[in-house]
Amino acid sequence: MSYGYSIRLIELNKKANKRSLGVRLGKLCIKHDLPIAQVSIHLGVSRQTLYNWFEGVCEPHHTVSDKVQEYLDSFKPNT
Repeated sequence: MSYGYSIRLIELNKKANKRSLGVRLGKLCIKHDLPIAQVSIHLGVSRQTLYNWFEGVCEPHHTVSDKVQEYLDSFKPNT
């Protein structure tokens, strides 16, 4: 099933700072076509917040940055 990340979002993610925690999360979600709703629930943030991170508009707040890093570190694609 495709969750259909927009071309605009994908392009903004490609242009954003690759060191950014939120941008790295976005790359992972886009690459593996992860459902934004599922990721937002897991991290306890809104979908719009995730889109802002993915685009590099803002960074994850320090109160959730550890959780985002843990998500990145533990992600195992379904194969």
